[in-house]
Amino acid sequence: MKNACIAAALLAAGAAQAQTPPAAAASAPPPPPATFFVTSVGAGQGANYGGLAGADAHCQKLADSIGTPYKSWRAYLSTQGPNAVNARDRIGKGPWTNVRGQVIARDVAHLHGDTLEQAQLGSNLTRNTALTEKGERPKAAGDTPNEHDIITGSTPDGRAFPDGADKTCRNYTSGAEDGSVQLGHFDRTGGGNASWNAAHGSRGCSQPKLVSTGGAGLLYCFAAN
Repeated sequence: MKNACIAAALLAAGAAQAQTPPAAAASAPPPPPATFFVTSVGAGQGANYGGLAGADAHCQKLADSIGTPYKSWRAYLSTQGPNAVNARDRIGKGPWTNVRGQVIARDVAHLHGDTLEQAQLGSNLTRNTALTEKGERPKAAGDTPNEHDIITGSTPDGRAFPDGADKTCRNYTSGAEDGSVQLGHFDRTGGGNASWNAAHGSRGCSQPKLVSTGGAGLLYCFAAN
């Protein structure tokens, strides 16, 4: 009888313990501040951002809207002509993470697949990680409308095109119906090479021409500091 009472007491204690919720686990730390995003909106003037300075200001404005501590945001854009600028040279050294804390790339070489190993593995910039500053995925291939084109004006290795055919809509100062700007696909789909930064050119520089090509005049933004 005594043993039975002890057993019953132990069972009751165990049941009570099972019903008692464990101490609240420590809250997961918030992700680090984002150092990369796709702009949720463009300037509304096609590829005309008022040049690199205007494009950088657009990135900074959207970054500030989410409370970024970084003060040197750069649009991933190359220019052409005298003193041409390479996009890869103006975005800092990395690493870069999106608003969820997911790593996009460890450094410039990883982002562009400079080595054979990196080219085979590829960066982590994909359909599911290339998020806007709001943490949303832009409209991809298959969505309506398709807005997977991102303005870059760059070659696959992130450098400026040689002089000749305009690949930058006059260095991002033209919103005309003619001209062209090089585009990448954030969802790594289509364009013949599924490139995130150099899939194909646009049909023109105006907003309607960018829309008809498959985009909305969006940019990649990187924290350079």
